[in-house]
Amino acid sequence: MDFFTTFFTFTTSVILLLFLYFSLFILKIYSNKSITNREYAPVMGTVVNQIFHYKKLFDYQTELAKKHPTFRLLTPENSRIFTTDTRNVEHILKTNFDHYIKGEYSQETCRELFGEGIFTVNGDKWKKQRKLASYEFSTRVLRDFSCSVFRKHAAKLIRAISLFSVAKEAFDMQDVLLKFTLDSIFKVGFGVELNCLEGSSKENIAFMKAFDDSNALVCWRFVDPFWKLKRFFNIGCEASLKKNIKVLDDFVNNLIKRKRTLLAGQQDCKEKEDILSRFLVESEKDPGEMTDQYLRDIILNFMIAGKDTTAGTLSWFLYMLCKNPLIQEKIAQEVSQVIGCQKNEDNIDDFVENITEATLDQMHYLHAALAETLRLYPAVPVDGRSSEIDDILPDGYRVKKGDNVSYMAYAMGRMSYIWGEDAEEFRPERWLNNGIFQPESPFKFVAFHAGPRICLGKDFAFRQMKIVSIALHFFRFRLADETRIVTYRTMFTLHIDEGLPLLAIPRTA
Repeated sequence: MDFFTTFFTFTTSVILLLFLYFSLFILKIYSNKSITNREYAPVMGTVVNQIFHYKKLFDYQTELAKKHPTFRLLTPENSRIFTTDTRNVEHILKTNFDHYIKGEYSQETCRELFGEGIFTVNGDKWKKQRKLASYEFSTRVLRDFSCSVFRKHAAKLIRAISLFSVAKEAFDMQDVLLKFTLDSIFKVGFGVELNCLEGSSKENIAFMKAFDDSNALVCWRFVDPFWKLKRFFNIGCEASLKKNIKVLDDFVNNLIKRKRTLLAGQQDCKEKEDILSRFLVESEKDPGEMTDQYLRDIILNFMIAGKDTTAGTLSWFLYMLCKNPLIQEKIAQEVSQVIGCQKNEDNIDDFVENITEATLDQMHYLHAALAETLRLYPAVPVDGRSSEIDDILPDGYRVKKGDNVSYMAYAMGRMSYIWGEDAEEFRPERWLNNGIFQPESPFKFVAFHAGPRICLGKDFAFRQMKIVSIALHFFRFRLADETRIVTYRTMFTLHIDEGLPLLAIPRTA
């Protein structure tokens, strides 16, 4: 058999194999899905549809939700149900919590990145991590330590932006904020000074890029029907993901080793300030379960919770202030009234030291503006659970065992039947009653999730964002390019695509 015959036979076999795989894939998508049964949510396509709308995925979901508050996309295994109905959200996150879990498919899809961290596990593993993390977040030691870190790093942030302001140069605010939050989470979470704001090492830059790229690549798996095949052959985006995970693992494992060595020399110090030190102390009580791999998973879960969400929200917040300069000035006035001291480069440290718990509690308009940002640009735009039982949602639609039910925070913020006819407007006043901030139901404002798995770091996040926002009012901000259309990069967390170039003008009074 000559080369060409062999090549032809091999090529034909591969094409036939792919054809059979695709045929089986299509057959599984449409089999046993009750497509015409009106007891189930209307079918608005298949998971493949999301590939064609991937760059604007959350807006695509929003348009579907405006027509059908609850709808389905078909997958080979089951149906993927999407909802913006607040009654359904409360049902899966609270009322019927025990029967809606992080499903096996979701866990497998995210395993390389998040492992068995708090965001992906169920049952006893989740309860144990939740209990320990809940205790840590409730301690005054951590609260005081984190506030001190946030103020110190906020002062560094002001000085970093001042360099661009003096030079009248545009700069990528999202990149600056990502470095700020990475510095902060590593100090508060892991007791390590990275000093990214003052110049990142090659190792730190590689870690940040690997983390963001892994986030995007794992998110892509949820719409890519062939990702397991690519992983098996180690090709394409799966090969890239494997390389990025290796970078993350090496960085985090070195961090754990260094931290263990440091703690060994501080055994007389009983009061551990950073979160990793506290987990390491706990690991000594149960070394069989709390292995280095387990700690690695905890660290990366804290990373996405503490770095991406805060930096992303602050970036969208500043974007909205640039688009709404009157709101930017209202916040500046509130800062001046509450903090009550001049803003100039000679008193940066004094200024940030005046940002206390008492002053933060008085910043009602700022809190409202941050909540309004999260309403329109939630840090996690889509999340979901898998049903362990056949069920009926409060809106009347049936759910089959194994179906995934996703609640769309991004779309919910744009629904007029939830927020009124001005739902798509940025209006902080909707959160105020006689000037006092009024929270909404967590099943309506689902940016921090709700029910037993509501975000433990909600107050922690608002505290950090308010400290940074107050500090940033040393400047007025303008978009470097007013004509640019700003949109997001599709990933688990809502980043601005290609950054946020801004100009900073000193505010001297």
